[in-house]
Amino acid sequence: MENTKGISRARFLTGAAALGLAGAVLPATAAAATAREPRHRGLRHRGVVYTVGAGETPGTAWSAARMRTDLRVIRDELHADTVDVTGDGVDRLTATAAEAAERGLHVWLQPTLGDVPERDILDSIAECGRFAERLRRQGASVDFSVGCEFWLFVPGIIPGATVLERVDNLQKGNVDMARMQRRLARFTGRAAAVARSVFHGRLGYAAAQDEEFEPVDWNLFDVVGIDYYSFFPQPADHVRELRRHLRWGKPLAITEFGTCAYEGAPETAGMGWDIVDHTKEPEEIKGDPVRSERTQAAYLAGLLDVFESMGLYAAMAFEFVTPDAPHRPDDPRHDLDLASYALTKSVKDRPDDPASHWHWEPKEAFHAVAHRYGRRAGTAALGDHG
Repeated sequence: MENTKGISRARFLTGAAALGLAGAVLPATAAAATAREPRHRGLRHRGVVYTVGAGETPGTAWSAARMRTDLRVIRDELHADTVDVTGDGVDRLTATAAEAAERGLHVWLQPTLGDVPERDILDSIAECGRFAERLRRQGASVDFSVGCEFWLFVPGIIPGATVLERVDNLQKGNVDMARMQRRLARFTGRAAAVARSVFHGRLGYAAAQDEEFEPVDWNLFDVVGIDYYSFFPQPADHVRELRRHLRWGKPLAITEFGTCAYEGAPETAGMGWDIVDHTKEPEEIKGDPVRSERTQAAYLAGLLDVFESMGLYAAMAFEFVTPDAPHRPDDPRHDLDLASYALTKSVKDRPDDPASHWHWEPKEAFHAVAHRYGRRAGTAALGDHG
């Protein structure tokens, strides 16, 4: 079952925005880490998020041929060893996961549906979980995640029929927080139980980084997954914030991290996407943000250094490509790539034609991530032969 058009491009970006709202409702407190998973040298898995979806136009929809090319680049040029296969559509998810496994990549398979009934979401978890188990039994390296930030995407936890309505209710304070968290805990428990019934490897979930807003019973899971969009001037502050997620004594995966390519974007702490006026036709950029691919690259590189220093289980940069946010170098007012977190910029052959063919080009962030992933991969290879 497909999501609505309004969710496809902004699915995770809306989630990041809601993190900012959550911080305004319930500020996070720094909790001391009481236990940590065993330390190891550097990140265990270095990856990128690869979203599959129907797209906002037929031209930007998931394509098997494009996916295969992208995964080759992710492995051979980005030097990632992990791909977070996420989005909706069981056929797209499983085909992409199978291709990634065939190429020797570690797979983090994470179905993420929004604005559909709970039963449909649980059915998708079951189908994808069964497929992940088949991959695992065939010898693939695969983790299975039951989903992402259920409080936002699952109807009935927060009032509102759509993601945008739920964000609006949250923004206006029309949410009973205690009731929301009870409903969230109930659904998270059901999702974990469904997944456990079909998948017998490492099970995870991608939660908001504010634990007071989205408290998760991590006893249900093997991997603690956090969507991380904080900004601090000093690396030590990131380390201090992330350590609290280690107190469960379980591997910590950064299931999303990133920012946009304009000056000041990292300081928005997950709200970088919010510079587009969606009421205009065509959509246009608000204000006068100054494009800076260097800003995006520096933020990702700095966070990767933090994650490496902490020896975390995994980190997945958000995201490889966002085809529905095309780059318009000669038209800054409509350069929607400014609001994209992607490591690549999507360029249409005919910018004003919705049906136009398109291609992606690497941003500076792509090269920054590739440099760090490649350097670590080379170090690991030397260690294997040492």
